[in-house]
Amino acid sequence: MRNIKERGERAPAVGAPGGGPAVLVVEPLLPQRIRRPSDALRFLVTLLALVAVILLALVAKKTLNGLEADVTEGTRRVPFLLSGLVGVLGGGAMLAIPAAYAVERVIHRDGLRVAEGLFAAIAGMVLSFVLGEWIIAAGAEDLRLLLTGGRAGVEPLNTLLTSVIAYTTAVRISNRPTWRAALWTAVAVNAVALFAGLAATVLGIVVSILVGLSVGYATLYGVGSPNTRPPGSAIVAAVRKLGFHPVKARRLDDDHQGSRRYAVGLRDGSRLDVTVLDRDRQVAGLLYRLWRRIRLSSETRRKAIRSLRAELEREALMAYAAHAAGVGTPRLVGTSEIGSDAALLVYEHISTRALEDIPDEEISDDLLAQIWEQVLLLQVQRLAHRRLTGDSIHVDDEGRVVLMDARSGEIAAGDILLSLDVVQLLTYLSLRVGAERAVRAATTVAGPHTLASALPLLQRIALTRETRLALSKDKALLPAIRERIVELEPRAEAETVRLERFRPKTLFTIVASAFAAYFLVTYLARTNLNAITSADWRWTGVAFAAAMLSYVAAALMLMGFVPERLPLGRTVLVQFAGSFVKLVAPAAVSGVAINTRYLQRRGIPPGQAVASVGASQLVGLAFHITLLVLFAYVTGSGTAASFTPSRTLVFVLLAVAVLVLFLMGVPRLRRMVTSRVRSLFSGVVPRLLDVLQSPRKIAEGFTGTLLLTVFFVVCLDACVRAFGGDLNFAAVAVVFLAGNAIGSAAPTPGGLGAVELSLATGLTLASLEPGTAASAVLLFRLLTFWFPVLPGWASFAYLQRNEAL
Repeated sequence: MRNIKERGERAPAVGAPGGGPAVLVVEPLLPQRIRRPSDALRFLVTLLALVAVILLALVAKKTLNGLEADVTEGTRRVPFLLSGLVGVLGGGAMLAIPAAYAVERVIHRDGLRVAEGLFAAIAGMVLSFVLGEWIIAAGAEDLRLLLTGGRAGVEPLNTLLTSVIAYTTAVRISNRPTWRAALWTAVAVNAVALFAGLAATVLGIVVSILVGLSVGYATLYGVGSPNTRPPGSAIVAAVRKLGFHPVKARRLDDDHQGSRRYAVGLRDGSRLDVTVLDRDRQVAGLLYRLWRRIRLSSETRRKAIRSLRAELEREALMAYAAHAAGVGTPRLVGTSEIGSDAALLVYEHISTRALEDIPDEEISDDLLAQIWEQVLLLQVQRLAHRRLTGDSIHVDDEGRVVLMDARSGEIAAGDILLSLDVVQLLTYLSLRVGAERAVRAATTVAGPHTLASALPLLQRIALTRETRLALSKDKALLPAIRERIVELEPRAEAETVRLERFRPKTLFTIVASAFAAYFLVTYLARTNLNAITSADWRWTGVAFAAAMLSYVAAALMLMGFVPERLPLGRTVLVQFAGSFVKLVAPAAVSGVAINTRYLQRRGIPPGQAVASVGASQLVGLAFHITLLVLFAYVTGSGTAASFTPSRTLVFVLLAVAVLVLFLMGVPRLRRMVTSRVRSLFSGVVPRLLDVLQSPRKIAEGFTGTLLLTVFFVVCLDACVRAFGGDLNFAAVAVVFLAGNAIGSAAPTPGGLGAVELSLATGLTLASLEPGTAASAVLLFRLLTFWFPVLPGWASFAYLQRNEAL
């Protein structure tokens, strides 16, 4: 016992009914207070709601202003005595209810909760005052008018309302239905009185409530909540009520979901394994589960959150079903709720070792076969395990396989869930013993057809988090597994099934596009669109011709890097189709994708098609950099004799050199850059060597690459001159080359927003009047981005109809 106390653990003695022998419970001291993940989640949700309300109010500000005007007019007809009476009742109730609840808590010796509430009230009051002063002094004008109605003396955030909401949230008054109903009734009456009395606005009231809620939840999470988890003694008492006779209990390590586990020794010398489900752990990992639920298709996702009762019933049902199917799994012998905050499941103990604790060299072919036999028993009964990893697959003392962790499973599972189990187990075992042995063992037991059926689901997103992390160190494993399966079943469907609703990169592109569209609309709103009609039609015609000829140059560029013969007309149509695809993909991605697809449809093997497009992109990049440096050098020259480069060019070159040194000096970044470049241009050099054997192809490719840039520069220069601007051609070229580089790097469709901003800024810095620069850029983008969309769509449809794309 002395050793237990020295380790900071406790061993309470739990007496049996009727004065029986005491039960020794060994477990770490449970903390008196805990931070509940649910409080952090509610805080985040409240902040998101606050941001959403403010953004919605800014969008619908005319509607809110109209509502304010109607209320102002209506309140003039309300008798002063009535409005004053409502205000007094609302304000009095707002103060009386929290005070009465504080008295009730103090009587029940729960004064600490009241103190936490007072701390939250003070924090809410200070925060609302500071935010209100900032909004009045330096906040956005539209937001200030929405929160105050433009009336002097109106607080942007109602200090009393914010502090009361923060207090009642921190004391958890929402857990008491009667008190909760009384409080929100008082809040509603007070809000109506404030609104009718022109002492607050609708947005001000809503924002005050949300700020109060966020302060209350932040306080709850910051100071923690009293620990309501039942201790080990309560666990032992619940086990005894199930008809067992425990004599000792010991806390084990928590499982992967954070649930407590106990080893309970019985009077007859046997042992029980007890899993405790705590209510406050129900939302642990909820954000990750919600992300997976949103990202994955409905067939693969798990439930985001369940009640304590539902979680208990789910695990129990899965345990009973697995045992009835003849699967080697611990037998569930009892379940019970422990009050309202916990529940437990009692299993017979089986002495086992987890597969993750067994060295790789001890994993025999017989053990692999046993694992697959157990999984097939589940599959026959349409039971999906959903977590076939090293911590859920165990081996007992006699070498038999035991499957643990029934809580993650599904009964009456569909084909996709069953195939996901096959994929997960196959990948995990391949990580342990290699792809060849794992596939061979699975084929021996399950047959090649089972593996072939699961092949379309063999992708990282379908695996558990731990397995995906392990795969990051062996990226060649999944292709190796796929190759082994195809060797066994050549007619297997190798094309992957789309499990994701969207990819994170797609979400990032959508968000970036939304911001770009917002800035573009703002930019256009500040531009005099009528100026477009005043453009010199002769220079506009030159710009239009140059824009159209750029598609012919792009076609020549592609044709020059493909040893096979390509028709000029159809290749030009492909470039027009690329202008349509740019609406939904970044500029650097859309051209590569559509050209590669076109070459493949022309009968060129995928590897050679990618290499050809990569070669054209590589040479185009070299031309781009060379022309940028050349024109920047010319632009910065003082005279033809001196030809001294500008300071800006020197600074840019030094910055690029520093960036290159940094990338090459950090080993991790160097490996990342070299691997990306190697994977992108792995077949480019052989393809270039094929092209260099034909002088005609060299001339065609290099001429097209040069003309592509020249035509775009001519187009931009003509747009500048169409509005009376007069810039050096070299300066216009530098502006275009720099702006095009930024647009290609931007993750928005066609560089939307980034190109406009960079070109307009560059022309302005080149001494062009801002209004002229904006009009010139607008005309340039109309001719090169927006106008080709319609012919691009027609070309795309024509090429698809003729199976050229």
